[in-house]
Amino acid sequence: MTVRLGLRANLAQFTLLVAVNALVGGVLGQERTVLPLLAGPVFGLTGYTVLLTYVLAFGLTKAAANYLAGTLSDRYGRKPVLLAGWLIAVPVPALLALAPDWGWIVAANVLLGLSQGLTWSTTVIMKIDLAGPRRRGLAMGLNEAAGYGALAITAAATGYLAARYGLRPAPFLLGAAYVALGLGLTAVCVRETRGHARSESHPATAGLSGWAVFARTSVRDRALSTASQAGLVNNLNDGLAMGLFPVLFVTTGLSVAGAGVLAALYPAVWGAGQLVTGPLSDRWGRKHLITAGMPVQAAALGLTALGSGFGVWAVAMVLLGAGTAMVYPTLLAVVGDVAHPAWRARAVGVYRLWRDSGFAVGAVVSGLAADLWGLRAAVAVVAAPTAASGIAVAIRLPETLSRS
Repeated sequence: MTVRLGLRANLAQFTLLVAVNALVGGVLGQERTVLPLLAGPVFGLTGYTVLLTYVLAFGLTKAAANYLAGTLSDRYGRKPVLLAGWLIAVPVPALLALAPDWGWIVAANVLLGLSQGLTWSTTVIMKIDLAGPRRRGLAMGLNEAAGYGALAITAAATGYLAARYGLRPAPFLLGAAYVALGLGLTAVCVRETRGHARSESHPATAGLSGWAVFARTSVRDRALSTASQAGLVNNLNDGLAMGLFPVLFVTTGLSVAGAGVLAALYPAVWGAGQLVTGPLSDRWGRKHLITAGMPVQAAALGLTALGSGFGVWAVAMVLLGAGTAMVYPTLLAVVGDVAHPAWRARAVGVYRLWRDSGFAVGAVVSGLAADLWGLRAAVAVVAAPTAASGIAVAIRLPETLSRS
């Protein structure tokens, strides 16, 4: 069968994968608002570092699963890896809803990290396969917009459900529905895309070893290594937001529903913004969007640390979402530009390993800072490496659009 590259030629399958990734994002969104608020009232936790153990567990396992997703996708194909990720997610909503102690919550997030790493990474790889080199930024914008848009909607919905029906179990019923639908769509409707990557690769091109891909993506290639550090810092911010923002908002007087709106606003702008920034990176190039996006995130964190009240924090969340939207799909497009199709899936896995290690780093750094100096100081501490990362991108990252 003849394989054709491009969004138009693969519109039906691409659209299906966008919908599947929306369900992946929704599964993550089920705990975005509610889980940090369970720590004290339900489980009696008092330290922020202990509270953030679930973010640490999620980040470490998701980072490892990202790497495995790339390697396994090259070896066995994309669809089996995607299906495995959904199967791992099956018990997660029940564990979150029924956990008798915090250890169960941490265990649920180990499974959630494994599932998210396999499912989200694989949908990224599959969309890069289908899109071909010309519309890679648009493809990544659509993928990430779907995932984080669904995350935002779910965060707001679970905040409403928690305010109306209690913190458990109602908010986690959404997650159970998402898992069932994602598993069914993947099993029945998703098709393998590894052949598209092979059609883009010159048959005489030799593949690289796994270690060579890891070294090139992590250190040796300027573009790939710079993208990896920027991705790590970006998700360091998200680890902070995931674990501490709802607590900060509620402990300063906002309602659970209000905290849910703010927790949703940041990923909502992030998700919708990628519909603009992804295609813009195909026209304007990658570097300047990333260089501008990191300082915008740093400014948003500074405003969150210094400000108070729903209005000020809403502005901060919009800025944080906008800065993240400038960076997120563009970094993935950089990896797609530079990595050869013969080892691209593994390069995506390595990049996402480093990027999602940021969740773990963010959990440790922000948890310790919050316990030592308070919640606002923890937010301010994270703003500093975000600004520094933008400077590093400006110095080290070459423009990669022409490479594709």
